[in-house]
Amino acid sequence: MKLQWLLLIGLIFAVIIAVFAVVNVEDVPVNYVFGEAEWPLILVILASALLGFLLSSVLAIMRNYQLQRKIKALQKEVAVKETLIATQQNEIGAYQKVGIQPEPQIVTNEPVVDDLREEPIVDTRKDEI
Repeated sequence: MKLQWLLLIGLIFAVIIAVFAVVNVEDVPVNYVFGEAEWPLILVILASALLGFLLSSVLAIMRNYQLQRKIKALQKEVAVKETLIATQQNEIGAYQKVGIQPEPQIVTNEPVVDDLREEPIVDTRKDEI
């Protein structure tokens, strides 16, 4: 439904530009940095509208590509974390079958600090996935 409204608005906008361009057909001076030329105003209007459309389309495609890459990266991260959760649930289940109550651990990204020392101890172990 949203796409239909966008198409309708785009069509109305295109008709307005076309009518505006057809009404303005006289020649106008177009000043370039390196020179000047006489062009029909209809061509100036249509070329400006086309360049604006192309520029916004390129920017929208680039943004869409960036978002798709981010989605894929986040999906991979979710899959890794789901695997980690499943592994930890299996370990908990194995502990419960044996009757051992594991000591709870808090997992953070902060360095480990020993209470007896004032300087932090850096945990050099790799996170297991």
